[in-house]
Amino acid sequence: MSDKALSRRAMFRTAAGAAAAVGLAGAMSGTAHAGWGPPGRRIPKQMISIQLYTLRNLFEADLEGTLEALADIGYRSVELAGTYGRSAAEFRGLLDRYHLRATSAHVSFDGEDVDALIEDARTLGYRKAACAYANYSTLEEWRAFAGRLDTAAAAFRKAGISYGYHNHAHEYQAIDGVRPIDVIAERTSPRNVHLEYDLYWVVDGGADPVEEYYRRFGRVQQFHVKDRGEDGGWADVGTGTIDWATLFRRTWAGPMKQYIVEHDDPADPLNTAKVGYDYLADLRF
Repeated sequence: MSDKALSRRAMFRTAAGAAAAVGLAGAMSGTAHAGWGPPGRRIPKQMISIQLYTLRNLFEADLEGTLEALADIGYRSVELAGTYGRSAAEFRGLLDRYHLRATSAHVSFDGEDVDALIEDARTLGYRKAACAYANYSTLEEWRAFAGRLDTAAAAFRKAGISYGYHNHAHEYQAIDGVRPIDVIAERTSPRNVHLEYDLYWVVDGGADPVEEYYRRFGRVQQFHVKDRGEDGGWADVGTGTIDWATLFRRTWAGPMKQYIVEHDDPADPLNTAKVGYDYLADLRF
């Protein structure tokens, strides 16, 4: 990914967005400038998480042992994908036992009791959630979905929980000249709906993650850090083709983000978890 790929307009938005948050002088000497500085920054460990879907097969066999192993690797934050037959209170008890904190969750809202989802979120303790998947064949269906998403997200926001949308590749494929990801962004309020960018799927969809970040500057609050192999398939973080150091350096400006390790089908889930955590904890950018 070349620095030339970032448009002049996106570069302007970087400085302008930071300036609006901290003042022009502070932006020029601090946040905005830091995004282009020499390597040396590290991701704070409390911002490193893992999507528990990565370990779903292990959880079905040994839930407690797998949570303990994640804690031993060094994780302190996790993103939930269900509670594997346990109640919200029971799962929260297991997280507490192993000193893990649910900072986010994948939660489907469509056709669900949103009030019940909010109560579970309060019990589990997470303050961010996201719709994991949607797929429609027409723009009209995407627009209707965006309306439902905004309504549900408004209810979550009033409860103190930020609700967002997690992409796959198809949202970047235009329907009648319009990309579904743009329908979602433009038909929902930035106050209600944040974006969780799955960086593998952004790349797989043919988009530039940095350009997409600045296209929706301020709304991207979570990254799924999923690497892409030479063959286009999934890879453990740091072993594939995505230039993470450049990507993270150029998207550092803006809201604090969660960097969430994920692999959709790992051969050795705990090894994948360890490789991803160690890579992100050691990476300098």
